[in-house]
Amino acid sequence: MDIIPSGQTLGARVQAIDLAMPLTDADLRTLLRALGQHGVLCFPNQTFDTQAFAAFAHRFGDLEVNVANLFHEPDLPEVMILSNQVRPDGKPVGLNDAGQGWHTDMSYSRDIALANVLHAQAVPMRNGKSLGETQFRNMHAAYDELPDDLKHKLEGRTATHDFEKFWEVMRQRPGSRRPALTEEQKRKKPPVSQPLVRIHPLTGRKVLYANPGYTMWIDGMDPHESGMILDYLFRHQERADFLYAHHWAVGDVLMWDNIGTVHNAVADYMPDEHRYMRRAQVMATLDYPALVA
Repeated sequence: MDIIPSGQTLGARVQAIDLAMPLTDADLRTLLRALGQHGVLCFPNQTFDTQAFAAFAHRFGDLEVNVANLFHEPDLPEVMILSNQVRPDGKPVGLNDAGQGWHTDMSYSRDIALANVLHAQAVPMRNGKSLGETQFRNMHAAYDELPDDLKHKLEGRTATHDFEKFWEVMRQRPGSRRPALTEEQKRKKPPVSQPLVRIHPLTGRKVLYANPGYTMWIDGMDPHESGMILDYLFRHQERADFLYAHHWAVGDVLMWDNIGTVHNAVADYMPDEHRYMRRAQVMATLDYPALVA
């Protein structure tokens, strides 16, 4: 395979590889190292079916079944459908507002995610340009650039993350079709505490692990001080030199590091400009330091 860095804070294209073919152990190690180094990997022009897509994602860890479980491929609940398309009977094909706001997938879960994998089946276009880019911010760099006194203050601290926070923000948007979470769904994903600073399993470096989508407060801290620090951390993440944007093409498989980045899906397309993505969430269930050693 040929791995071509973007030259930006994140991102690389991985060419000369057919993801429909099983990965060797050497391939897996190479891709894990590249994921740690570049944060976002794009595999262009992939045409494999849903079963092969799930098999590729599963090589990196167990696949999560989303707690809302609203839209998924038939007989494959671990492969979610993200789409703004509507069936003739008026029912949506997939989740139409997924990821529209800065967040880290599964930070609300005690068992966190290593990576997210999307396969573009339909990409909205206008005037020859693709719409619906996915944006990323580099949390390795965000931690490195924090003031030393704040690094010291965050060391050993945890923060509470809540799935319902982001869900309710999305429900309040005009035209949202998201229902309220059921009590059973809330019980499955109660609020959890996460370290504000993590050691990344692929790089061995420290990353900032806080995001506007799910992080509620810093545990055991005065609420006012907690709010001030989180506000600073979220604004700090907005630095232009931490930002990378992926512009989609049909056939792209995009894999990104869910520990070392936060991401946001840009909804700049209309209902008749169709978007359709297959999505798999890879949980951090393997011994990654041993794999990349």
